[in-house]
Amino acid sequence: MTTRTYADLQEHIETLDRAGLLHRIDVPVNKDTQMHPLVRWQFRGGIPEKDRKAFLFTNIVDSKGRCFDNMRVVVGAIAANPEIYRIGMNVPTLDDIGPAWERALAHPIPPRLVESGHVHDVIITGAGLMGPGRGLEALPVPISTPGFDAAPYLTATCVITKDPETGVQNMGTYRGMLKSSDRIGMMMLVANRAGGIEHWKEHNKSRKPMPMAIVLGAPPIVGFLGPQKVGIGVEFIFPSRNLTGQAEFARAAGLVASRRVCCNSPRRFRGYPRCCDWAAAPASPPIDSDRP
Repeated sequence: MTTRTYADLQEHIETLDRAGLLHRIDVPVNKDTQMHPLVRWQFRGGIPEKDRKAFLFTNIVDSKGRCFDNMRVVVGAIAANPEIYRIGMNVPTLDDIGPAWERALAHPIPPRLVESGHVHDVIITGAGLMGPGRGLEALPVPISTPGFDAAPYLTATCVITKDPETGVQNMGTYRGMLKSSDRIGMMMLVANRAGGIEHWKEHNKSRKPMPMAIVLGAPPIVGFLGPQKVGIGVEFIFPSRNLTGQAEFARAAGLVASRRVCCNSPRRFRGYPRCCDWAAAPASPPIDSDRP
C-alpha cells in the first residue's frame, strides 16, 4: 500500500488541534442562527490574524429542534489564518506556499481512475433522498448569514463537471443553496470565468442535463484547487496531484468514478453520514436562455 504524503480532512483537523489552532465546541449550537456568527466574531472583533482559529462543532441543532447526532461541522479549517493554510498545503514555511503552487501548475500529473473508494461506502438514491430530514436535509448545513441568507448554503464545495465534447473535468468552489432534500441552486459566476458555467453552456446547447459531483470534506490539498484559476480546458486534478512535490501523492490520490454521474471524485472522500466528508451527484437541467 502506498503511503500518503498528504492529510485527509480528519487528519488535518487533528493537526490543527495539536497546533493550538482549533476551538472544539461541544455544547449545543444552532446551525441556523449561532454557528457562523460565532466564528465571524474573530474576523470582525479585532482579533489579530495570527490568533484566528478553526472551529469544530460537535453538538449541532437547528431552529426546528432537530439534533444532528454523530455529525460534526468544521468552519475555518482551510484558511482562517495563514498558518492553517500552510499546514493544509503541507509545506515547511509560509514562504514555501508560492513555489509549491508554481511547481504544481508547471508540472501537472495525470489522474489515475480506480473502481472503488470511501465515497461509495454509503449510497442513497431515488426515494431515499425525498422528504423532510432526508437527502440534503439530513446534513447540518449552516445558514451563513442569518437574517440575510434565504436558506442554508454549501460554501466549501468541490464542484466537479465535465466538458461533454473533450471529457476534460473542472473543479470549482461554488456556493450552493439548499432548495429541498434533493435540489441545490449552484451559483457559478459568469464574470469569474468559472469552468463549471462553461461546461453548462455546452450541455445546454444540446438540451441535456449536466452531470455534476459535489464533494464536501476534501483533503485540504485538493480543496485549495477549487478557487484557483488553472485555465479553461485544464484537467482540475492535474496540478493538485503535484502540490506536495512528491510522486507518492500522484500514486495515492486516484480518482473514483462517481455513481450515477459521469464525473470522478478523489477516492479519499468518504461517504455520508461521516459529516465532514460527503459527496452528492446531482445533475443541472438545461434551461431556455431566451426566457425573461
